[in-house]
Parts: sequence; structure tokens; C-alpha cells
Amino acid sequence: TTFSIGEVFGFDEDLLAFIPQPVLGIIVCYERLIPKSQYREQDKGSPDNYDKVAWYMHQSGTLDNACGIIACIHAIFNCPLVTLDPSTTLGAYKQRVETFTPTARQLALEQDKAFQQAHKKHATRGQTAAVNRDQSKVKHHFIAYVLNSDGELCELDGTKAGPVIIGKCDGDLLRGSIRAVKGKLERGEISE
Repeated sequence: TTFSIGEVFGFDEDLLAFIPQPVLGIIVCYERLIPKSQYREQDKGSPDNYDKVAWYMHQSGTLDNACGIIACIHAIFNCPLVTLDPSTTLGAYKQRVETFTPTARQLALEQDKAFQQAHKKHATRGQTAAVNRDQSKVKHHFIAYVLNSDGELCELDGTKAGPVIIGKCDGDLLRGSIRAVKGKLERGEISE
């Protein structure tokens, strides 16, 4: 099976019609406008929700600017249709740490030399210079939205205490995640 990544250019139904179906994961990049201390309680995530998703891992400051990678890992590893070849860097990592806690998964990724080499090789191909020293210049953050086995929309952000279970979305991951993003925009939590 072949998978692809599509880009959402807006929330209008005419634009959403261009998104390849089915949508198996959503990755969102936004600028945080409020500190984590001001998050609503239900948006802080909870370790009680670890078992409500197939995969969750934390993100630490050791892997600066790794939120995009963590969001991709969350989207891929929570999709039951994706099978990874264990001989690949990503497949080997998943196989090695599948039974680990979310924090142990983070620590293992921080120490994974093969992953670091692959990341460094591909990160240099980007169009934007990486922020290496002054982390206060980092304004944007990536998160993932997935559906769990109960059909609930889940927000996965490795900087939170655990997954955020948003609730049922009638199996429509795309529109469910758009409603969640619109809610954050309306509450002034994130930028457009």
C-alpha cells in the first residue's frame, strides 16, 4: 500500500475536496499564543489516556525542534493500516521501543544514532534555516490528530502530559480535526 501526504489549504468544503481519501492522520503546525500554564484543563493531556491510543511518546528539550518528527511518528504509528519494514530506521525504532513507556520512547529516540543520522541528512534539504541556539525564536509547533480504536478524535502533542481525547467525530478525522483547530483559534490559543 502506498500512502501520501496532502496539504490542507483552507477549511472550505471546496478546498477539502482536493484532499486524498481516506485521511489517516492530520499534522497541524501553528504558533502558540498562550503559555501551557493557561491551557484549559481538558487540553493539558493526561497519562490516564496513554492506553486510549496505539502509540504516544513524549518530547523533551534534548531533541530541540523535533515536534514535526514527533507529530509524524504519532500519525504513522497510530494508523493500523501502516506497516513498517523493521529493516528501516523508523521500523527498527518502533519495533525496539513498542513496549516502552512514552518517556522511555522519548529517551530511546534521543539516543538513536541511526535516527539522528537520517534526520540530519534530510533536515539539511529544507528551505528554512534551523534555529540551533536561541530557542526563544521558535514560535511554531507541530501536533497530530488521529482516531483511536473507539473512533474518538485524539490530539497528540509530545510536550503535553499525555494524549488529549477530544471525543467522537463520526469517523471523519479531517473535519473533526478542523473543528478542534477552529476551537483553538476561537479561544485565541493559536495563530492562523
